[in-house]
Amino acid sequence: MLEAGHPFPNFSLPNQDGKTVRLGDFAGKWLVVYFYPKDDTPGCTIQGKSFTASKADFDKAGVTVLGISADDVTSHKNFCNKFSFTIDLLADPKSELMKACGINQAEWNGMKFWERSSFVIDPKGIVRKTYAKVNPQGHERVLLDDIKALKGN
Repeated sequence: MLEAGHPFPNFSLPNQDGKTVRLGDFAGKWLVVYFYPKDDTPGCTIQGKSFTASKADFDKAGVTVLGISADDVTSHKNFCNKFSFTIDLLADPKSELMKACGINQAEWNGMKFWERSSFVIDPKGIVRKTYAKVNPQGHERVLLDDIKALKGN
């Protein structure tokens, strides 16, 4: 998995509305990129709802949150609409960014999936903190606390 101190891989991926989102769009800003296994599954729903519920806290801290999975734009749009998510979900159907970040694949009930992982990226595009095998419950609070510490607030 990509380690702290390394540049986050450049990306250009569509969000749930089909708008292209690039790493360069966040130059000079703090960014959280979280990878999740699948739209509209229990843990992924918990995580999306938690990030949406805490969006104002992330905004106040000057941090943008992006969710990424291998699901396509239509799936992301349906997932966002179903739960009224206010964060962008990016589609990586070829798993190119997940591979570039070194996200591990796991197997459950005979199905392969990308492990839930998160990265905190500083305003220069450098990974400051990584999280593997993330527990979706309360992860947003951990991220906010860790970013606050990283910023020295």
